[in-house]
Amino acid sequence: MAEIIDLRSDTVTKPGPGMRKAMHDAEVGDDVFGDDPTINRLQERVAALLGKEAAIWTPTGTMANQIALGSFAGQGDEVICDRGAHVVNYEGGAISALWGAQSVVLDGPRGIFGPQDVTQVLRRGENDHFPRQKVVAMENTHNRGGGSVWPLQRMRAVEEVARGAGLGVHLDGARLWNAHVASGVKLTEYGAVADTVSVCLSKGLGAPAGSLVASTKERVTKMRRLRKRLGGGLRQAGVLAAAGMYALDHHIERLAEDHRNARKLAELLRELPGFSCDPREVETNLLFVDVEVKGGSRALVAAAKAQGVLFNAEGSGERIRLVTHLDVPAASIPEAVSRIRRAVASL
Repeated sequence: MAEIIDLRSDTVTKPGPGMRKAMHDAEVGDDVFGDDPTINRLQERVAALLGKEAAIWTPTGTMANQIALGSFAGQGDEVICDRGAHVVNYEGGAISALWGAQSVVLDGPRGIFGPQDVTQVLRRGENDHFPRQKVVAMENTHNRGGGSVWPLQRMRAVEEVARGAGLGVHLDGARLWNAHVASGVKLTEYGAVADTVSVCLSKGLGAPAGSLVASTKERVTKMRRLRKRLGGGLRQAGVLAAAGMYALDHHIERLAEDHRNARKLAELLRELPGFSCDPREVETNLLFVDVEVKGGSRALVAAAKAQGVLFNAEGSGERIRLVTHLDVPAASIPEAVSRIRRAVASL
């Protein structure tokens, strides 16, 4: 069979030779004691990139988000976020399971809500009937929004309402690198709108593992305790941090190629009968396509797999999600569409 074209997620990327060498050569120590020099350098670097005092490394993005939210909210508290937010839909119910908090969800176009949406759900005054609202969470880029990029002014407006209500602000920036490259907004400007900012190294940047949360030194100390509680205190993790350092050196600006490839993929797919998408909505590397094919989206996924191209059916509807990344070069895009065309014909 021809080489597999894997468009399921940017998490499927594999370390290349340069990254593997960096991992091999990494200087390591015990991170639980704070002695891993590579972890320490990575934390300092990411904190500086985001304009924060400090940062903490975690093995996963879910852990990064959850220790951030857990530093604000506990039993009987409430987190405000978008209905499609990763922290609500894809983290195993962790907000309630770990911290005893609940979420109140907002609806915004492509996952981007506004200050007026937050205002409408604010709980005014002290009342024993109400949960205690603690934090507003934004996700940029927004996964279920199709890789949508938050306008900086919208983020600042949401932050202003949150601050006025005495709430913290968390930014789930798992793909903040993509937002930065697509919009030209500085990472420090994004960092300034939130108390805690999580970023992921194992998606578009291609590292095998690792996320970080940046914040104040005081809050990072609190999150370090929560990380330990969740089993995230690793030992000689510098081998993974070295992959992250390599990714920051080599893979941020090249995300623009993934964005171009996603738009090209959208342009080609919409020419197929039964496929509907708007290339103008493809801002980064995620693409959602509505399909009307025999057997539905799941039958299409199976048929495409037989042709050597992988992607996912989205939810219960007739929609598919495709994600471009560093292991999918531009030349693979028309080939992927040719295979999908053959898959449709086989249904």
